[in-house]
Amino acid sequence: MINRKRLGDLLQDAGLVTDEQIVEALESKKDNQKLGDTLLDLGFITEQQLIEVLEFQLGIPHVSLYRYPVEENVLGFVTKEMAQENYIMPLKLQNSTLTIAMSDPMDYFIIDDLEIGTGLRIAPVIAAKDDILYAINKYYFKNEAAAPLDQNEETEAPVIRILDQLLNTGVQLKASDIHIDPQETTVHLRYRIDGHLQTEKFIPKQLQNSLVARIKILADMNITQTRLPQDGRIKTTVGSTPVDLRISCLPTVHGEKVVIRILDLQNALLDLSELNFSEQNRRIYQDLISQPSGLVLLTGPTGSGKTSTLYASINRLNSEDVNIITVEDPVEYQMEGINQVQVNTEIGLTFAEGLRSILRQDPNIIMVGEIRDQDTAEIAIRASLTGHVVLSTLHTNSAVESIPRLIDMGIEPYLVVSSLTGVIAQRLVRKICRDCKMEREPTAMEKEIFAKNGMDIEYVYHGQGCSVCHQTGYRGRLAIHEIFVLDEQMKSMLLDNKSTADIKNYAKSKGMNFLIHDGLDKVKAGLTTVEEIMQLSITV
Repeated sequence: MINRKRLGDLLQDAGLVTDEQIVEALESKKDNQKLGDTLLDLGFITEQQLIEVLEFQLGIPHVSLYRYPVEENVLGFVTKEMAQENYIMPLKLQNSTLTIAMSDPMDYFIIDDLEIGTGLRIAPVIAAKDDILYAINKYYFKNEAAAPLDQNEETEAPVIRILDQLLNTGVQLKASDIHIDPQETTVHLRYRIDGHLQTEKFIPKQLQNSLVARIKILADMNITQTRLPQDGRIKTTVGSTPVDLRISCLPTVHGEKVVIRILDLQNALLDLSELNFSEQNRRIYQDLISQPSGLVLLTGPTGSGKTSTLYASINRLNSEDVNIITVEDPVEYQMEGINQVQVNTEIGLTFAEGLRSILRQDPNIIMVGEIRDQDTAEIAIRASLTGHVVLSTLHTNSAVESIPRLIDMGIEPYLVVSSLTGVIAQRLVRKICRDCKMEREPTAMEKEIFAKNGMDIEYVYHGQGCSVCHQTGYRGRLAIHEIFVLDEQMKSMLLDNKSTADIKNYAKSKGMNFLIHDGLDKVKAGLTTVEEIMQLSITV
């Protein structure tokens, strides 16, 4: 029989948490949330520390499910729904003892329920949450996909289950996109997690058309049109998580490829303090967006978190005494108290047309989803010159390059200079997994990279790979930034047609921190690795 102690006592006995931290966790604990999960959310402990304490104090072994040989005949003892809800995974049956992997082996109610329900003795082992999710998705999904083919049944019900499972997996693994890739003889299912695509599953080719049709019906798309690209949208709840799904269908030689973009509406609106700004950059940015008028641009490639920063900025500025209007394509998150306009090019409602109308609505702050053409750029600039704060995005590699980009669009240099107050460039890099973070000596190349950028380094960190991060060494992402603020000297240089290199050198002399510097600062702080920063191809 397991010695039934309380988790807080075990963690205190191990010296990992204090009385004050336990009290704070109990006060901030959400309904039905376990104490261990709250302590993890608050960053007081890591999942690996939690596993080690439970393993040592309770004498329960820890297993990694990454390559664990699960006996598939034991899946019938636990339903998929019960497994997902409680983070448990049946592993093997031996001499009337069912071994179950649990993220919380102190959940005695579940153990008792399983013993009563199965008539077997339950032997719990500890595994990381994500490890259990991967195993559930791998084994239960495989059985469900195979079931309709074995039983030769109508494919509608299994396809509904498979799509539900697909979305559940995506939300639980915090994927930004799900790719359904048709091949010649099978269909690959891939998830983009922390910016990297991972192939997780395969489904039989026979289910391809039914699955795509099901998605199209839900997204209100034309299911008879299979030869042209289509876009759609589904607003739904996956488990208990409200999500907005963007659907894109593309005809390929092996059938329609579908990409589902997942927008988690619970975690949509971040505060500026959650955007990984350095203290210096956060102060500069708050000053920029607090100006009474002017154009503030966010730049970076697709998927660099520009939209999240825009929404966080609008959220910060939102109050009853200002009129904020946005024009977006598409409206990603609907915000209380803000007037949001959806671009619809089919009826002529473009960014430029939307902007023209917005200016007649007495706005204080205007957000333009993206400046794509000269018309939009000109109206945005003129709006910023007539007493409005205008926030928008632009696709350039660095903050300084946004100025020649606007001039290339056909905007007069004097208009750019007089309207633009600042530009923020940003990128996303993967964070080192907290559970397997290790310190090491920097290599000669790493020292050289730091020295070249006027910095020194004594040691760096890396993730060695564990069950929590699925052996990648990384978990989650963070942003790195550079903020370019125009002063009078810079404006003169721009009007004198000085080169981008000259402007960068002047900005550097005034103490501007470039992307590479912010990235290397975050390497020094142990948040990411030099490899992640170097993959961005950023220099001063």
